Amino acid sequence: MEIISEGKGQLIGWHDPDEHRQFVLENKSREMKDKTMKVSEAVSRFIKDGDFIASGGFGHARVSMNVVYEIVRQKKRNLIMAGKTAVHDLDILVGNGCVDRVEAAYSFGYEIRGLAPAGRRMVESGRCKVVAETSNAGYQWRFLAGMMGLPFVPSRTMLGTDTGRYSSCKTVIDPFSGKPINLIPAAYPDVVFIHVHRCDIYGNCQIDGILVEDCELAHCARRLIISTEEIIDNEVIRSEPWRTVIPFYLVDAVVEQPFGSHPCEMQEKYFFDEEHIAEWLSLSKTDEGVQKYADKYIYGVKDFDEYLELCGGLKKMRFLQERENLRVPLITPWRK
Repeated sequence: MEIISEGKGQLIGWHDPDEHRQFVLENKSREMKDKTMKVSEAVSRFIKDGDFIASGGFGHARVSMNVVYEIVRQKKRNLIMAGKTAVHDLDILVGNGCVDRVEAAYSFGYEIRGLAPAGRRMVESGRCKVVAETSNAGYQWRFLAGMMGLPFVPSRTMLGTDTGRYSSCKTVIDPFSGKPINLIPAAYPDVVFIHVHRCDIYGNCQIDGILVEDCELAHCARRLIISTEEIIDNEVIRSEPWRTVIPFYLVDAVVEQPFGSHPCEMQEKYFFDEEHIAEWLSLSKTDEGVQKYADKYIYGVKDFDEYLELCGGLKKMRFLQERENLRVPLITPWRK
């Protein structure tokens, strides 16, 4: 095919599909084995300095914040992040010096709350670089290509746009129509972490509500960490097999953490903790404020349960449940 233009963005996370297939064959098992572990072990074992990482969920919804805080606690460095719809998760990681490169689709914003002070400051000062751009659809198809074992997905998305100009895509002449077509390269993140409503000890996951691109993301991940509101029995999973949206053989680690998306929202479980998000946005206006936040909520606690206690404990969590319009008791009580 004739290449007529190429984006200026850095190509990150691409592998030859056959090489990735071989990686999966050598490193993934279809054995039904218990994959439960603490978040500290999952992050230590599977996330290495310099990795290309991606976070599941959408914006401030169903984000694996317990994994994010552990990445900061372990002081991982030089990470590249897929800024697909990355807001609070990305801002915490960039602000604390863990992520220094981003491929941005929707990043550095807090919707109605305004821009992200920490992320904006880190980019403007050169401590974090936007190495490429894409669109939300572009990321959907980068992950889809990875899921399908293809080097790229052809699309008209981003043709003739500045987003396309700063992407890692290539525009070619379509051999069928003779017209320009955009080739969106596959993405294979080194590590993906996704927060789900429930799963079994093997990693068969159920998600209530919108899936976004988490199915594609789970399939193209080289390593996959699942954090979950609750672990349920495999017999329950098997009784409704159509609800399993991420199968066990893709999963490397299962971390049980009730309220693991706090201060973000978990659909039908709990609402955003606007007070806590506001505290971060206020403190993160300066480097000193970011350090103060981290000292209090990350380094100053031994784990995510202590963090939740510091954020208001069970009383606050129940309030957030009520805000989400839940009128049922906790299925899995938050551990005291």
